[in-house]
Amino acid sequence: MKNKKEILMYVVFGVLTTFVGWGTYIVFEKTIKSVFWANLLSWICAVAFAYITNKLWVFESKSWEIKTLLKEISTFIASRGITGVLEIVCVPLLAKWGFDNPFFALAEKANIKADIVYTDGLYSKIAVAVIVVILNYVFSKLIVFKNKKDSD
Repeated sequence: MKNKKEILMYVVFGVLTTFVGWGTYIVFEKTIKSVFWANLLSWICAVAFAYITNKLWVFESKSWEIKTLLKEISTFIASRGITGVLEIVCVPLLAKWGFDNPFFALAEKANIKADIVYTDGLYSKIAVAVIVVILNYVFSKLIVFKNKKDSD
């Protein structure tokens, strides 16, 4: 039952983290007009949000000792750094290679006028997000917050 709750909470906060990442991506891309910088800045916002929610509500790590915080934050950032590099490299590459174009064509064919569906790199970001979410859970569960419920 504990595992189901943990997975459910991870999914809920993962969706919220995704909204933070995608929402800030759209804002940054529309304002600075750079897929790379928008993706990097949105990743930083999402990682900060994810650490707080994962610590408090997903893996329930209750320790606020400096030693514990430094270990959690450093391993969290390192593990998210691995998946972040994957995302930061793959999203612009996929966008450059035209991954988004069929989705833009579908939106155009469906006569969708909303600017958001034509955001450069958005569909590439969605595709990469699936892989990133799975890897992030595995890293958090096995490395960052390993046995935190039992030891705290």
